Formats: sequence, C-alpha cells, structure tokens
Amino acid sequence: MRSEIISVATGSRETVHDITAECTDFVRAQGGDGLLHVFVPHATAGVALLELGSGSDDDLLSALGDLLPADDRWRHAHGSRGHGRSHVMPAVIPPYATIPVLDGRMALGRWQSVALVDLNVDNAQRQVRLSFLSD
Repeated sequence: MRSEIISVATGSRETVHDITAECTDFVRAQGGDGLLHVFVPHATAGVALLELGSGSDDDLLSALGDLLPADDRWRHAHGSRGHGRSHVMPAVIPPYATIPVLDGRMALGRWQSVALVDLNVDNAQRQVRLSFLSD
C-alpha cells in the first residue's frame, strides 16, 4: 500500500471542497489498477462523491443544515454554536470513500467528483489521507 497525506484549507465556513485533482494526481503517480481509499482522520469531516459546480455542493450544505441544524440542541456543546452537529455528520457523510482505479485513472462516473465535506467552522485546516491499494 502506498499512502500520503494532503492538507486542505477549509476556511471558517461550512464547505464542500473539491479534492478530485489531488486524488487524480495521486493515482496517476501510482499507475495501474487498484483502489484509491480516501480517509479524513477528523471526527467532524466526511468524504462525498457527488457532482460539484452545478449547485449540488450548496444543495448538500443546505440539506445538512436542515438535517443537522446549527442550534443549541446538541449535547456535545463546545466551540461554535451547534458544533455538536459536526460530530454527528460523519454518520451521514462517512469519513472515507473507496474508488476503483483502472489503468491509473479513477473510475468515477461522468459527473462525479471527490469532495471533503466540513461543517466545523472552528478548524480551518484539514488533512486527508490518500492510499492506493493494488496487488
């Protein structure tokens, strides 16, 4: 297995951050067939495969806002108002994704991108581990 960590600046707002280019570069350097495993080692972030740039990223944040409101209902209550929802989000948007790689290219669907989803406005920097598994 080959693995590396990339750093992602998520800023101070909720975000759906496109990391497809970084994933593409990583698997291209590995070459061949295998699996790309994308893992976010944070308790408050997730990885999603979805269409980006057409409004779906904003729709996802809106849906998460409806499902997990940033209010005072959360028992996990440190940091910004509603911070506890960030700790629940990885049960909805998991902190990992595994993508087939064929001939050094991710086998994503036509409109699919790889995104880091982060509702935690208290941490502006994230790490993402990219791992390539092959025989």
